[in-house]
Amino acid sequence: MIDIQYSAEVRAAKDAGRPIVALESTIITHGMPYPQNIEVAAQVEQDIRDAGAVPATMAVIEGKLHVGLEPDQLQWLGQAQGVAKISRADMAACISTGETGATTVAATMIAAHYAGIEVFATGGIGGVHQGAETTFDISADLHELGHTPVTVVAAGAKAILDLAKTLEVLETLGVPVIAHGQDAFPAFWSAKSPYAAPLRMDTPEAIAKAHATRRALGLPGGQLVANPIPIADQIPAEILAPIIAEAQADADAHRITGKDVTPYLLQRIFEMTEGRSLTANIALVRNNARLAAAIARALVEQG
Repeated sequence: MIDIQYSAEVRAAKDAGRPIVALESTIITHGMPYPQNIEVAAQVEQDIRDAGAVPATMAVIEGKLHVGLEPDQLQWLGQAQGVAKISRADMAACISTGETGATTVAATMIAAHYAGIEVFATGGIGGVHQGAETTFDISADLHELGHTPVTVVAAGAKAILDLAKTLEVLETLGVPVIAHGQDAFPAFWSAKSPYAAPLRMDTPEAIAKAHATRRALGLPGGQLVANPIPIADQIPAEILAPIIAEAQADADAHRITGKDVTPYLLQRIFEMTEGRSLTANIALVRNNARLAAAIARALVEQG
């Protein structure tokens, strides 16, 4: 058995049967600089509390799986150096060797399921990268969604990805892709993409019922809830398209590959949008946290 270190708040919520929402920790260690990373993480946690649920930020600290972080642990993680970015492939190694690692989407899903938490809020999932037909660069997030029964609330897949191929892989893996409140699949910083979402649901209660029904049927895997960024906070797709294309061309010219591709592209887009991409990113994460809390609350209320 893995030794889980619950925060006092999460432990009390579990004992009382209160709704809990999982959060990843790479946004703290790899997403933005200190102290903004701590400020945003604390704000997202508070958004979940204000919406009637309890936040559980996941991390591995010195080989122990933490489900929920105390304020001092959040501060420490936000300033720590050399923190690994862990996914399914290296999560067990990080724990077994006593290392410290921040959880990606896939690792957070694993931790949440192990701790009995059914809902997870993030920014955007990984997916199929541009040119994957030659590089085979496909995020482990997609296979995790096909395997681990957690409902993931995200603003779609990151817009730097091949969204059409990402949707095809999710269909192949049997993952329900549910657009919240619209028919189009959202594109992270933009509320809509050219692609239709396979499913649409307009209320947290409907999404919670679908999750519970999958559980009752014994179906493996989770649900992807594609929650569009609020219109007032979005960067329209027609503005972003040439910026993403230029960033991708830069990455190709510099022969950026593998795990380095996403952080490189996000940094170039941040520079070319003069910071607007990060402002939009914060807005969409907070929006997803509020919806995830409502879904978690509905799951508890529905029993």
